Amino acid sequence: LVPNTQGLMNALEVKPDEVAVFTAASEIFAQKNINCSIDESLRRFTEVLRISKAKGVPVRGYISCVLGCPYEGSVSPDAVARVAELLWNQGCYEISLGDTIGKGTPESMNRLLTVLLSRGGACPREAIAVHCHDTGGNALANIDVALDSHGVRVIDSAIGGLGGCPYAGPGAPGNVATEAVVRYVRDKGYGLPTGLNLEQLITVSFAFDRPVFLVP
Repeated sequence: LVPNTQGLMNALEVKPDEVAVFTAASEIFAQKNINCSIDESLRRFTEVLRISKAKGVPVRGYISCVLGCPYEGSVSPDAVARVAELLWNQGCYEISLGDTIGKGTPESMNRLLTVLLSRGGACPREAIAVHCHDTGGNALANIDVALDSHGVRVIDSAIGGLGGCPYAGPGAPGNVATEAVVRYVRDKGYGLPTGLNLEQLITVSFAFDRPVFLVP
């Protein structure tokens, strides 16, 4: 994740395969998370995208709070679509739609994707990813809507559900677990090639369920 050109320069030192920029669909969340407005974040990304393109490094765009904000409550699908369109037009190869605090429901996911994919000039279906948190227990149902009703084919996840958002509250479930997504896609008969071995994923997940101690 690179919030600005300085972050990009630091990242480029380790020769990354790609980098990511991140903003929000909620103005208050953007101010609290990255200390600037949505529009200011997008202005910063212009130079990040220019340099990345010159270096041959792909850039992925992330939008937080697409289905709800801890400060503003509900978020308009049109607000999300506007930011997604701008990121796409700036040159991001893919846009990840983040349900940051896990407030999304199948109904709100359907409304969002319906609006986003019906707008002329917005990013195309193949450039959309969904990034669901399982705080409200709806992550898999929301993913199902994206897959089945809207043809989205990129799903963000994390082994064992690692990670999350502190704004969702202490102890709240975070990212949807990779092994849960792989099992769900298999059991629903989507026939999508994940290239992942479910049994090995589960084994790795159990390993991460224990404390990890780093030796100095």
